[in-house]
Amino acid sequence: MARRPLIAGNWKMNGLKADGVALAKAIAAKMRENPPAVDLLVCPPSTLVDSVAQAVAGSGLAVGGQDCHSDKSGAHTGDIAAVMLKDLGASHVILGHSERRSDHGETSEQVRAKAMAAHAAGLVAVICLGETEAERDGGRTLGVVEAQFGGSLPEGATPENTVIAYEPVWAIGTGRTPTLDEVAEVHRTIRVLAEKALGAAAAARLLILYGGSMKPSNAKDLLAIPDVDGGLIGGASLKVEDFWAIAQSV
Repeated sequence: MARRPLIAGNWKMNGLKADGVALAKAIAAKMRENPPAVDLLVCPPSTLVDSVAQAVAGSGLAVGGQDCHSDKSGAHTGDIAAVMLKDLGASHVILGHSERRSDHGETSEQVRAKAMAAHAAGLVAVICLGETEAERDGGRTLGVVEAQFGGSLPEGATPENTVIAYEPVWAIGTGRTPTLDEVAEVHRTIRVLAEKALGAAAAARLLILYGGSMKPSNAKDLLAIPDVDGGLIGGASLKVEDFWAIAQSV
């Protein structure tokens, strides 16, 4: 079954209001001039979600958050709820990114709870999985990915409310990428895991993105892998031409 690819930009902790709005407007302008054969999503810092969503309204460019809390409200200083992101115009939220798992000690159980909150708020949860360099060198990649998938995927997950993103931790922002065969193996494994969890028909519709130093020079080859349904882009998503070139590579 054909899956419409998704190219998602994770801006991470980058961008002040003027620059963020300008970047989003430039991407939206390109979409209006030349509608792509893929869906495009940008995930700015929470401070910019409202401004960016307003700036690109009606363009087809989706906007998402980079994290959310598992509760709707409460004494959680500095956190943001899924319903708050939805209220600002977001349609997606990235969850379980390796930088959250490492910097904040997030567990797969916490990611699952956040995904449930995202679903309840009407957001698509983009759930990230990936192994460290030590785990890769130790031959534990598939075991790590399977454990994270099983621990992070909430009940009620469907291809409509959930996207999976495989991001080998050692490749994020380093310029290094796994071989095409290695990427294919992990994505094929995730598809099989999805078949067991969701059933064959749903798994065939589930989007599985690749992240980790995807850029214009390697995007075409990575996106040609059968079970790679798009990309979760870091640094290259902060440059209009690079982000657009990746989208055009599908």
